[in-house]
Amino acid sequence: MKQSSLTIILLLAITITSLGQLKEEKPHSPHKATFYSAILPGLGQAYNKKYFKIPIIYAGAGALAYAIHFNSKLYRKYRSAYRDWIIQDPHNKSYLEFIPPNQTEEYVRKNYSNSFEEALKSKKQYYRRYRELSYIGMTLLYTLQIVDAAVDAHFFNFDISDDLSMQMAPGIISTPGSNEPRLGLQLRFKL
Repeated sequence: MKQSSLTIILLLAITITSLGQLKEEKPHSPHKATFYSAILPGLGQAYNKKYFKIPIIYAGAGALAYAIHFNSKLYRKYRSAYRDWIIQDPHNKSYLEFIPPNQTEEYVRKNYSNSFEEALKSKKQYYRRYRELSYIGMTLLYTLQIVDAAVDAHFFNFDISDDLSMQMAPGIISTPGSNEPRLGLQLRFKL
């Protein structure tokens, strides 16, 4: 009886120990990293344990959001001023803030009408272009951080040990169709 209970305890201890050692390691999923990054920028990088990239992503997004806001605000200002200058409605004169302080509206209309109109139009187009480029940059940043998370997840379990090396040695090479061995150079990669 003592022997059978001792055997059962021993088998139980071996089983518990082997279960602890056979702990199944979950594979790192590139699909999860991609999905997480698509849901919330930076979440895929957190899944890949590349935490230092998260502030870079959000700093880039913040800079691009500021550029979008800045260019949109000035685009609306110049668009409104250009429209009001063309229409010449006496109740809407948003262009007055762009007339130099030492000149009057009448003086500018009389002497510089075409060049002032062209300047307003040019500025309107300038800020519209950079607003659109800022939107494109935001889209590229979003896409790039998704691709980065997917690539990092693919290389998550890649082994980079100190024992990677290459050896060159002379070797004998047999060529197809000929029975004569030839002297050649042999490369061996040690992993």
